[in-house]
Amino acid sequence: MRYEMRVSMWGSSTNHSIPSSIIVGAVNAARRFFSLPLSSKTSLDIHNSNNFKGYTALLGENTNPENRGDLHEGFDLGWEDMSGATRSEDGAMTGENAWPDGLPGFREAVLDYYHAAVKLGQSLFPLFALALDLPENFFEDKTTKPAAIMRLLHYPPQSGVVDDRVVGIGAHTDYECFTILWQDEVQALQVLNNAGKWIDAVPIPGTLVVKFVFYHFLGDQFARWTNDVFKSTVHRAVNRSGVERYSIPLFFGTDYDVKLEPLSTCISEESPAKYEVVTAGDYVKSRLEATYAHSKMEN
Repeated sequence: MRYEMRVSMWGSSTNHSIPSSIIVGAVNAARRFFSLPLSSKTSLDIHNSNNFKGYTALLGENTNPENRGDLHEGFDLGWEDMSGATRSEDGAMTGENAWPDGLPGFREAVLDYYHAAVKLGQSLFPLFALALDLPENFFEDKTTKPAAIMRLLHYPPQSGVVDDRVVGIGAHTDYECFTILWQDEVQALQVLNNAGKWIDAVPIPGTLVVKFVFYHFLGDQFARWTNDVFKSTVHRAVNRSGVERYSIPLFFGTDYDVKLEPLSTCISEESPAKYEVVTAGDYVKSRLEATYAHSKMEN
């Protein structure tokens, strides 16, 4: 089963609970950050973090092992309250965020959006529970410490001679339960359909007040939990528009100490468990380690 849902189905921006001012604030913060000198950004290099927080340079990750690198730069962060407190019980993903100096208001604008998107994500779990014939509150005790990683992403124009093994982000599935993605008006996101064809996920002007759209994609945690009843959505980003592009995905998973065991409603004699049982935190960290392995060796 492949699943996609657009917040545009829910109506105006007020109905998805994230005020347009918070969206604009986060987007402007991203633009300011990526406009910094490279030396300022690389001082927050994600390779120096034990929990994959901080800055990723162009070609610094490679989500598709068959490619040569991803043509984007990113800034990754995890849960942190507005006072600066982080969590010490996140297992393999425990650790602080890395914030830039000299950007007044950057942290506040980014965290405002982060917490608003997390709140939206929490509201979706009952829908998935009902779809799996489970009690509506099934995921409640598994999402008490929201395990959400958020990324600010900047895609420069891909011009000149095009190398098909270098794209914005190579074909991949996301690691957590589902992804909430803000994307600007520049077409780049593509989803692989059941026929093996890439379909453009076209931004819809006017869907939100700021003329952007959200998408929800299922990720690997739900695939493992549901024994592939819910399959991860393969997608990529190819920015051949000639202009730069920005996006902000929030990857929402279960608490990092939760075991990804197949649900009883999703296994049978005809469909036995397909995956090894691991904790959510260990799984996410292993996937991140694989993604950054090629660039870590170069550092």
